[in-house]
Amino acid sequence: MKIGVIQASSLAEKNELIYDAVSKYAPNGAEVINFGCTEEETERYSYIDISVLVGILLASGAVDFVVTGCSSGQGMMLACNSMPGVICGYTPTPKDAYLFAQINNGNAISLPLGEEYAWAGYDNFEKTIETLFSEPFGQGYPESEAERKRNDTEKLKEIRRAGQVPLEELLNALDASVLEAIRKKKDVIQYVKEHGKKGIPAFMK
Repeated sequence: MKIGVIQASSLAEKNELIYDAVSKYAPNGAEVINFGCTEEETERYSYIDISVLVGILLASGAVDFVVTGCSSGQGMMLACNSMPGVICGYTPTPKDAYLFAQINNGNAISLPLGEEYAWAGYDNFEKTIETLFSEPFGQGYPESEAERKRNDTEKLKEIRRAGQVPLEELLNALDASVLEAIRKKKDVIQYVKEHGKKGIPAFMK
C-alpha cells in the first residue's frame, strides 16, 4: 500500500505533523510518500490545486490512499470528491475515521488542520490517524450489518463511476490556469510519471 500525504500551502506548518503521524500508524509494509506542501516551498497551492493533484495521484495508481486537509477540512473534502474516482471522507475525530474506513472504504481523508493543536488537539489528531489504520478497510460496521454495508458501498462506487467522466477528460476541460499551477508541483508530477499507469503520466508531460 502506498499512502500519499499532501495538504494546502496555507497549512504547510502542519505537513510534518501529518507525515509523522501517518508514518507511525500506517499498516505494516505501507510506504508513506510526503508530497508537501512544506514551508520551504516557494510556490503556493490552494485546496483546489491540491484536490486536482490528489485526483491525479489516485487515478494514475501512483498511490492507493491520500491523507490531506485544509483549514476546516470541509473544502478539501468537497473538492477531492469532485475528482473522478476519489472518495474522500471528512475525519475530524477517531470515530469518523473508523466509520469512514470500515463503511465507506474510500481512498482519501480530509482533516481540519486549522484547529488548535495544543495537547488535547494533537492527541485527538494522532488518535484519528491511528484509528483510521487500526484495521483493514472495508470490513463493514457494525458486524451485524457488515454485509449490507459492504454491498451499499460497492453500489455507491458503481454509481459514481457511471456519473463521472474519466480524469483525463476532466483535465483536458480544466482552465489553463489550474493546469499551470498543478504542473509546478514537480515532486507530484515526477512521481506520477515514474510510478503511475498509462494515460495520466502521458498527460503530465
